[in-house]
Amino acid sequence: MPDPVRVSPFIGFRTLLHKEILRFWKVGFQTVAAPVLNALLFLLIFSHVLDRHITVYGDVPYTAFLVPGLVMMSLLQNAFANSSSSLIQSKITGNIIFVLLPPLSCRVFYAAYVLAAILRGLLVAAGVWLVACLFVAAPLAQPAWALAFAVLGGALLATFGIIAGIWADKFDQLASFQNFIVMPLTMLSGVFYSIHSLPPLWQRVSHFNPFFFMIDGFRYGFFGQSDASPWLSLAVTGSCLIALAALTLVMLAKGYKLRG
Repeated sequence: MPDPVRVSPFIGFRTLLHKEILRFWKVGFQTVAAPVLNALLFLLIFSHVLDRHITVYGDVPYTAFLVPGLVMMSLLQNAFANSSSSLIQSKITGNIIFVLLPPLSCRVFYAAYVLAAILRGLLVAAGVWLVACLFVAAPLAQPAWALAFAVLGGALLATFGIIAGIWADKFDQLASFQNFIVMPLTMLSGVFYSIHSLPPLWQRVSHFNPFFFMIDGFRYGFFGQSDASPWLSLAVTGSCLIALAALTLVMLAKGYKLRG
């Protein structure tokens, strides 16, 4: 009997990644351009109201301070949306079976979904940053730090999106993750303010929010200044990513809510 055909893991990974990239790129006006416009509206409204009244870190104008927060917020939300919406759509339409049938390991499955989500997040983030630069100077003082937090933050939210997409059976269940977890933690993470402007109690509470460390570390890449040590932010973000990635791989290996 001839040996069964062996498929290279790289071929499977490349095919699944290509499928996930095409999925959001073909509707790029909705998945990339629309989030850029939303972030621009935040920038214009908040900067018009508060720029003359607030400075941060002593000499940073509020509009400039706002830019990295909006860039990172857009990246995180779109990374989550990409992986979670892809899985829930595949489950509801039933075409998830065509992804599960090929001999792909859970690591290949995970890597393809996460990388595609990171790419969408980075495209949106780059768009927000470039448009914001038309209104305010937002140079990168520490680009390596900014890139590190962008990739790690995108991977973390993409991973969380996979967990949400696996767990949810309906779109409204998935929306609960976005509305009651991702959005509140993002809005309360220091996107629009420095936590040093908060009372001491709420400053301490903010340090239990992992989104704060992602955004604060990313902001360090712009100004070389931050509310917390960038090394602490990197450690927290990396630890959360490792924990969620381990949970996701266990769920994928067991076929939780994916295989009947």
